[in-house]
Amino acid sequence: MYRHDSATVKIRPAIPLGVSRGYLWGIVGVVAFSFTVPMTTTAVQGLPPLFVGVGRSMIAAVFAGIALTATRQKLPDARQLLRLVIVALGIVLGFPLLSTYALTVVPASHGAVVIALLPAATALAAVWRSREKPGRKFWVAMCLGASCALLFASLQAGAIGRLSGPDLLLFGAVVAAAIGYAEGGMLSRELGSWQTVSWALVLAFPVTTVLSLWSTGFQLPQAEPLQWAAFGYLALVSMFLGFFAWYRGLAIGPMAQVSQTQLVQPVLTILWAVIFLGESLTWPTALGGLAVILAAATAVRSRNSVGAAGNSGK
Repeated sequence: MYRHDSATVKIRPAIPLGVSRGYLWGIVGVVAFSFTVPMTTTAVQGLPPLFVGVGRSMIAAVFAGIALTATRQKLPDARQLLRLVIVALGIVLGFPLLSTYALTVVPASHGAVVIALLPAATALAAVWRSREKPGRKFWVAMCLGASCALLFASLQAGAIGRLSGPDLLLFGAVVAAAIGYAEGGMLSRELGSWQTVSWALVLAFPVTTVLSLWSTGFQLPQAEPLQWAAFGYLALVSMFLGFFAWYRGLAIGPMAQVSQTQLVQPVLTILWAVIFLGESLTWPTALGGLAVILAAATAVRSRNSVGAAGNSGK
C-alpha cells in the first residue's frame, strides 16, 4: 500500500497537541502554587494575617499595572470588567484572605489536605460555567470527595461531625478559588492569560491597598528576613507569575482536564511542609490526603466532555 493510497489510515496522536500544552502549563502553575500554603504559614509568623492576605495582592497589582501599561493593553469592555470582578473576588480577595486566617491556626499539611478538594471544585465550576453535562458517576465522586474531606477535617478537629473555624475558612477558600479559576479560565480565552490576572489585580488594588495599610497601622511591619521572603514569594509568584501559566493552561483546556494537574498540588504542599517547616507526616494526614485526592481524581476523570475543546490562550 502506497503512502498516498486512499486506503491509507493516518494514525493520530492519542492526546491532541492543544491538550498536552494545556497540561504542561497547568503543571507549571500547580508547582508554583504548591508553595503557597507553606509560604503563608511562614509569613504569618511575623506579619499580620490581614496584611499577608491582601498585601500580596497589592504588591502584585503594582507589577500587573506596569505590565499592562508597558504593553498598551486595551481596556476590557463593560461585560468583561464585570466578569473580572468575579475573578478578583475569588482569587485576589477570597482565597488569600480565607486561607491566610485559617493557616494561623492549622498546620500547612492540614490545610493542604482540605484544599485538595479544589480540583474537583474547579471541575464542577467549569461544568457549570461551560454548561456541559457530566454523568452520574461524576456527581457520585464529587459527593464522595466532599465527604472524605469533611471526615478528615472533623477527625483533625477532635470529633466527628464537628468542624473547626479554620476548616470552614479553608472550605470557603476552595469555593472562592474554584469560581475564580473557572471564570478566569473562560475569560483568558478572550483577554489572554496574564492579562486576565493582571486586570483582576488592578481592579482590586484600591481595596487591597486600603486593607493593607489599615492592617499595619500605616507603618511598615516588623518581621524577619525569612518571613519577608515568604511574603515576596506570595506576591510575585502565588498572586502573579503562577497565574500566567495556570490561566494559560485553563484557556487552552479543556478546563476540567487541565484541572486534574491540581491533584499533585496537595502532595507537593505536604512534602514542602515536611521538608521546609519540619512538620510531621502523620498517618491521619497521609490517609486523609490520599482519600481526598483519589476521590477528586475520580470526580474529574469521570466527567464527560460534551463541549468542544478549549481555544488556545493568547
